[in-house]
Amino acid sequence: MERATAVAVVLDEATRRQLERTAASASGQVRQVLRARIVLGAADEMTNGQIAVACATSVNTVRKWRGRFVLHGLPGLDDAHRPGRPTLYGPQARVQIVATATSTPPYPESTWSHRRIAERLANLGISSSQVGRILNDLDIRPHRVRGWLTRRDDPAFWERTIDVCGLYLAPPPGTVRVSIDEKTSVQAKSRKYASQSAAVGRLARQELEYIRHGTVSIIAAMDIDTGQVITEPISRNNAMTFVEFLGRLDAAIDPANEIHLVLDNGSSHTAKRTKAWFQAHPRWHLHRTPPHASWLNVIEIWFSTLTKRVLRYGDFPSRSDLIDKIEAFTILHNETARPYRWTYDGTPLKAPCPSTN
Repeated sequence: MERATAVAVVLDEATRRQLERTAASASGQVRQVLRARIVLGAADEMTNGQIAVACATSVNTVRKWRGRFVLHGLPGLDDAHRPGRPTLYGPQARVQIVATATSTPPYPESTWSHRRIAERLANLGISSSQVGRILNDLDIRPHRVRGWLTRRDDPAFWERTIDVCGLYLAPPPGTVRVSIDEKTSVQAKSRKYASQSAAVGRLARQELEYIRHGTVSIIAAMDIDTGQVITEPISRNNAMTFVEFLGRLDAAIDPANEIHLVLDNGSSHTAKRTKAWFQAHPRWHLHRTPPHASWLNVIEIWFSTLTKRVLRYGDFPSRSDLIDKIEAFTILHNETARPYRWTYDGTPLKAPCPSTN
């Protein structure tokens, strides 16, 4: 009875070859391998029950992917879009939180707290704990911000913001988009005593005392269109180092492509040597982030991930060990890299009402 009611599957030669490659892949995703095997079994006139036994899955699963393939072909075997829970605080709310955290605190206080930021942004109806989570994700610590880091509230800030966001949201056709920055003075520290792994009912424990083994600085570049990153350790963060790195990138990118570069206003990025290099390489188009707005540079998102997954609780008995682990993480990241999804368009926000406190 099932053979009579099951949806018939007919494959052309090219589609069958592609499905066979997926089904035989040792490194492919398990769910994609399963779906390919289901369709191949259906094409060989197996019943849903026979396919379910052969693939160690349920008949309902077989029926679902068999039907999806008949309706949509190979694209039907991809995961359906799952929007998930809608973001409670969107990009505009987040940028308003960041702008507040990087501005001068209200008199007479010298630093921002999460509670004070939530109070200042009462119009958002956001809690201090949510402010903390958003800033923590961006690796921003408002208690360390001082007046000299005040964001310049002028039209140039929004002009640069819109320019950078425009590059993310509407890339020029036939171009390569690159984001570059340095991460300096990363400490190579090893714990004085061994750490303890997490156990049932107990958090992992890490000794507070450590031994310093020096610092490491790196320069990193991200292909914004793929999310892949390359890193290099650097001994000095100056214009010569930066220009040499640019030269290696320039040689590696197809000379037929224009290059759009997002970078901040660090001294090595604005030095005379650097400006001369860009003048001599006109296919490089610069998109500078506004002062004190490094969070607009997508490479900073990757730096934040590197910090959370490798650096924050890492144990590094030497500088070379720290360098090796950064490089290993970069390689691991690139194996499954995807471009970051950017949604903020840089539109200026209405300033919050000044605090009366």
